[in-house]
Amino acid sequence: VHKHPHHVMHKKKWNEYLLEFFMLFLAVFLGFVAENIREHIVEKERAKQYIESLYEDLKNDTTRINTLMAYDQEKVNSLTAMYNCYDTVSANLLSTACMEPLVKYSRSNKGFVLTQRTLQQLANAGGYRLLNKQDADSIAAYENAYRAYLDFQGTVFQTAQDNVRNTLNRIANFKFIAPLQVTTAGFSSDSLDVNARGPLLITNDRLLINQWFNELSLYLRTISGQLTIMIQLKTRATGLLKFYNSKYHFEE
Repeated sequence: VHKHPHHVMHKKKWNEYLLEFFMLFLAVFLGFVAENIREHIVEKERAKQYIESLYEDLKNDTTRINTLMAYDQEKVNSLTAMYNCYDTVSANLLSTACMEPLVKYSRSNKGFVLTQRTLQQLANAGGYRLLNKQDADSIAAYENAYRAYLDFQGTVFQTAQDNVRNTLNRIANFKFIAPLQVTTAGFSSDSLDVNARGPLLITNDRLLINQWFNELSLYLRTISGQLTIMIQLKTRATGLLKFYNSKYHFEE
């Protein structure tokens, strides 16, 4: 009978177990760190993409703000003639030619609508969490400025617009007003013949006519207020453009 020699099993020392545990822990930890670094790089790049998209939206906003500011300034320049026009009409209710530009520039308004493309993505996709505090706060400040504009539009401005329009409907000849409805749709009124439309006023009620001029004066102040808000909004938009371009170098 052959005796098989007994194999002596090597017993590991406690420090070998400790070393193996440490090596396993280190491998898992380094994998975790590497994944975190990768996610951080991806999120940082995604955040920059959001800011770059917002940067393009801001350029569109400033272009439209400039157009609307020019329109409001044109209204202000034209409506300041109301004071001389009031004297003319008060002296002769048939001398209403000076009222035509006043009617034209008080019948409607062009409102500003913020470019929502990137802002909606940030809100719907949880993109704000990817932005650093400075970037997120700057966007919030811009949105707050826009909300202030909307609040002004929906309250102070709309009330002034409705008042001057409603009183005009009570004193003005339909045949005079109707062509101006076409003007507000984007057509020029330069070719319209005032005489062919007949007299502007259909009432001799001087109190009602005086009311319209009073409301028109308030409307002028409201337009000036709206212009001031638009200037503030543009200042924020251009400030953000400079800030983001300086930080991310989009236009290099």
